[in-house]
Amino acid sequence: MKDRPGSVLRLTQPIRLWLQRFTFLLLLGAAAGLMLLGKADTVIVERMRVAASDAMAPVLDALSRPTAAVNDAIEAARNAYGLALENRTLREENARLMQWQAVARKLEAENAALKSALGFASETAATEVTARVIGASGGAYVRSLLVAAGSRHGVRKGQAAVAGTGLAGRVSEVGDRSARVLLITDLNSRIPVVIESSRDQAILAGDNSDRPRLDHLRPNSRVSPGDRVVTSGMGGIFPPGLPVGTVIGADGGFRVQPPIDWDRLEFLRLLDFGLAGPVRAPASSGDPGGRP
Repeated sequence: MKDRPGSVLRLTQPIRLWLQRFTFLLLLGAAAGLMLLGKADTVIVERMRVAASDAMAPVLDALSRPTAAVNDAIEAARNAYGLALENRTLREENARLMQWQAVARKLEAENAALKSALGFASETAATEVTARVIGASGGAYVRSLLVAAGSRHGVRKGQAAVAGTGLAGRVSEVGDRSARVLLITDLNSRIPVVIESSRDQAILAGDNSDRPRLDHLRPNSRVSPGDRVVTSGMGGIFPPGLPVGTVIGADGGFRVQPPIDWDRLEFLRLLDFGLAGPVRAPASSGDPGGRP
């Protein structure tokens, strides 16, 4: 009886040797058989695949949970780090804004005191009418827009037309229910402007392009790309300080880039500052018409 385990092993040894030699061939044959079975009966193979997937699903789910938890933890750490950086940036920006607020309040108080001491006449607040753009110019050499607001809405000739934060043009024609706005890019547009930083005066001249020219600058003017350009108030057409755009370099001079997308103008604000219009030279005493 003691020799039975040894005898069993001796009997199974040839089988084990045979399996070791032909394992690859057996696996290859099994794969070929499965392929033939799949070609012959796809329903059985699909059921076997589904059963195998169902059997492995709990195992894969259990293995994926730690990975998902680790990924969530990493993402949460990244978000926390990003929020910390953003919070620090916002705190620094808020501190700078508070400093500028204190400076602005001080300057506002000084400005009010100086105006009161000098008896300066403050400008009246502007009234405005918002109008929808309903038409463009009819010719290739005229840049103007038709808006759905007229004299019955308080629109009058010479009012400033503003789009967003930039001057777009002025009202050139007024009807009962509509008005036409001549854009600052039109060839007929001439606007007195000033470089905000250096206070050098110039004329913004339209030439039917999207970037008007800066003409009549003095030879010693301090102008460089990036300078802000605003209206000067000369001539009584526009009040001083209306934003026009920023200076950009160009061949042979400077141009102004307005902060306006000319192809997407849908609304214009028509501002009335109560100005009397262009300043005219007084007529001579000898001729009522002002002719020499």
